[in-house]
Parts: sequence; structure tokens; C-alpha cells
Amino acid sequence: MAKPSLAFLSSCFLLLTVITLSVAEAPDPAIHDTFLKCLTNNTKTTSEELAKIVFAQSNPSFTTALQDFARNKRFTTPQTPKPLLLVTPLQESHVQGAVICAKAAKLQMRIRSGGHDYDGLSYVSKEPFMILDMSKLNAITIDVKAQTAVVQPGVTTGELYYKISEKSKLHGFSAAVCPTVGLGGHISGGGYGNMLRNFGLTVDNVIDAKIVDAKGNLLDKKSMGEDLFWAIRGGGGASFGVVVSFTLKLLPVPAKVTVFSTERGMDEKMSDFVVEWQKVAPVTDKRLFLRLLLQPGGNSVKASIMAMFVGGADELVSLMAKEFPLLGLKKENCTEVSWIESVLWWSDIKSLENGEKPEILMERKPNSAKFLKRKSDYIQKPISKDGWEMIFKRIIEIGDTGLTFNPYGGKMDEVAPDATPFPHRKGNLFKVQYSVSWNEAGKDETYTNKANRLYNLMTPYVSKNPRSAFFCYRDVDNGVNTFGANSYKEGEVYGIRYFKTNFERLVKVKTAVDPENFFRNEQSIPVLSAKA
Repeated sequence: MAKPSLAFLSSCFLLLTVITLSVAEAPDPAIHDTFLKCLTNNTKTTSEELAKIVFAQSNPSFTTALQDFARNKRFTTPQTPKPLLLVTPLQESHVQGAVICAKAAKLQMRIRSGGHDYDGLSYVSKEPFMILDMSKLNAITIDVKAQTAVVQPGVTTGELYYKISEKSKLHGFSAAVCPTVGLGGHISGGGYGNMLRNFGLTVDNVIDAKIVDAKGNLLDKKSMGEDLFWAIRGGGGASFGVVVSFTLKLLPVPAKVTVFSTERGMDEKMSDFVVEWQKVAPVTDKRLFLRLLLQPGGNSVKASIMAMFVGGADELVSLMAKEFPLLGLKKENCTEVSWIESVLWWSDIKSLENGEKPEILMERKPNSAKFLKRKSDYIQKPISKDGWEMIFKRIIEIGDTGLTFNPYGGKMDEVAPDATPFPHRKGNLFKVQYSVSWNEAGKDETYTNKANRLYNLMTPYVSKNPRSAFFCYRDVDNGVNTFGANSYKEGEVYGIRYFKTNFERLVKVKTAVDPENFFRNEQSIPVLSAKA
């Protein structure tokens, strides 16, 4: 399929601006028909072909297409605002055309890749809107000789990992441990996984990208320029355009890596155990990732460690005997596996003993949402033993909400805080995730309040001025933008938490590439003078 020229796209856009019908105000059939005609004119694709990827609310497949990759049930209720259209592009020109046609129709565009968007900002809006669902734009090209992978935004982490393993047993990649995460949002928001201490963040291993800008232009690294390429590697691509591919640097892994897990209860000197873990996890060999989980259960708390070592079990056991004797690690506690088998283990710790094969990573598990709330923090100073015991007490009192501590250090200390928009580098010991999930509808306030209570009680132990947060864990409690007269000031509230001093540069880039603020959501990067 030939790609439309920029001149062709621009001429079509000029024609569309004289159309008197505003599809945002039109009845459902007119919205669909007008948008489809526009898309046909802008892509040189037949209307019959495009009709298969453009869904109006009246389409019998609309609800399935909407809910399959909405990963939080809080935003799939009958009361949740629905898009007027949902578009699932199959090629880059479809994305270009969709941007032009959404602008002509005065429809806000929300961009969704995998749907792991904790507060649903990629698929819910209070304005008349459409969803550009990237799940079918999911090509993967692996070049082992060049040690690169080109991935489209609808690719999941599981699909990427599996395709790498098909081509090489000695390469991997550093991204999310959950295999159904869409790479479009994950990479552009920063992205991390269990090899971040060894290889850095996902964005630290991006070497090229393609993006469709607010004018419908398709740009690569050279044509988009240094500033925009910097911005979409951690500043969120959906603030600046629609990322249609990333070129990634494959990472070397040994034939065998080592994983293990262990648990401690409160009657096993858990506070001493956690204090010792805290001293080791951010400073140990950078090949080792020691994740700590604190989970409530009845009148107790369970401390669990999940570990990944990019090396052999003998070396790991020797290292832990020296640095973390309370762990009591023995070789029989460890499992040496290939890197792709470690991916399976992290996605489900029982996967290997159940005989599951890597092919299961290709399963997207549509319509598998549950009700959830997530929050984040950073810890920059060690917590005392008394502090940990207070945290255990509060977890028990509040109930249902768990904490996950992801250690930094290693490669994270080596990358400058302004090398990418992601600023939380040296000086951070751990990133914390607060997690609460539930199954019963109508209980949102009960459970979100639990997460908020624990978050508030953690205030003495976390970063300050600002109290920082991880952009990939978007949380509307960090502030939202209503796109009114104070749009920039509203953006500062969450922007400083996510990006610290990098926020100002992101605003300048945004203002330069999208001055009309077409690409926006409640936590997007604002322009200096919003015209939303």
C-alpha cells in the first residue's frame, strides 16, 4: 500500500476544513460516515477496507473492541463516557489520516496501545472523543546481526520477548514483566523491568522512532529533531503525537540466568530481614534485581522477595552469603533458566513447573480487566527498623493494599537525570507501587480510600519537594488538567511530580510541535498558552 504524500494529506485537510457538518455534533451514523469518507480520502484505502477498522457505537463489535484492551474495570461500566468512534489502524497512513480527520471533526483523540493505563486516560474522556486503538499495529522486526528490534506500538512485551527468543538465545530486552503491556505507552512513558539495574530503563535502549505529528506528518528521528526525540523517550508520546514505531537495542544475556523467590512472616524477625534487604538491594551487583513485596493477610504481613540475576546460581549464592546472610540462600532455592523462561517465571511463578511454553507469551488475554487502583512513590533515604515496623502495622490496619519495592542503583545511577525526561535516577533507592484490586462493582471509593490512606501514612519515608511519582503509573490524584485559563499551572502540579526539572523542557517541546494542544489528556504536557 503506497503511503500518501504530505502534499496530498495537506490538500485533503484543506478540503475538509470547509465541510459545514460538525461530526462531533452529528448523530451516530453521520459521525461514522463523515469520518470514514475523510479517512478514505486521506489514505488511498477503499472505504470497504476502512469500514473494518472504524467502529461507531451502533456497530455490534463496538463494545468488544472497546473493552478487550481496557485493563481497569473501573472504566468499563455503563456510566463510563464512551468514544463516538474507535479506530484500529493497520498501517501508518491510517494513523496519519485519523489525526487529520479527528482534527477536522473536532474530536479529541485518545491513544491506546495495551490498556495498562491505571486511571484509564488513554480510553476515557469527558469531551466528545475517539479512541485510536493501536493493538493491530503490531509488527516486529528482529535483526540479530544489527542487534536491533523495530516494534510498532501495539506490540506487547510478551510478543517482543518471544520473537527475540525465536531469533536468539543470547539476547533479551529490558521492559515490563507483565506480558500483556502494550509497548507504545510503556516505552514512551519510561518503562522498566527486572533488568533495569543492569541495562537501564526501556527508554535508555531506544535508538530511533517514528511519530505522526499534529499535522499528519510521519517523522523519524532525523526529521523530528533532537528535542522531540528526547521528549517521547519518557515524556509520554501521546502528548506530542502518535508514535508508530520504536527501534530498540537488543541486550546481551547469558545462556542461563537465575531466579528465586522467598517469603518471610512476621514471626521470623521480618523487620531485621527487610532492613538487611534495604541495605543490599540498591548497591549490590547490578546484574541482581531483588524486588520486595509486602502484602497484608489477616492480622499479619507477608514479606516476599522475587529475584532475577543475570548470571549463574553458584555466583549468586556466594554473593548473597556475603552481602545478605539473613536471606539464607542455597543453590537448591535457585532455578537456572534461559532468559525467555525467566520471563515466563516472572509472569507466573508456577509457569515452569506447570510445563508452560514460551508461546503462551503471545496470548493477549483480552477482556480480562479487574477493578484496581495503583499509586507510586520514591524512597531516597533508608527506613529505620522502627519505621518498617510502623509500615507493617499500617498495612495490617488498612488491609487489602500491598506495597512493591523496586530497587534502583546500578545502571540507574549512571544515566544523567536529564538524558531523558525520566528524572528519577541517582539518589533514589527504591520505587514503590501501592496496589489494591477488587472484584465487586460499586466498591471503588472503599478500595481507593485504602490505597490513599496507606499513601498518606507513607509520607515521612518518601521523597519530598516534590513528592515524586512514576509517569507510567499515571495517577489522577497527582493532579489533572482541565485545559482552562490555568492549563499550564495545572500541568505544573503533576508535571513536576513526574518529570521534576525536565518538565520545563517538555513544555517547550510541546508548545513547538503541537501549539493548538490537539494531543491532550488530563495529565498531558501543557502548552504555554493552551488553545484546547
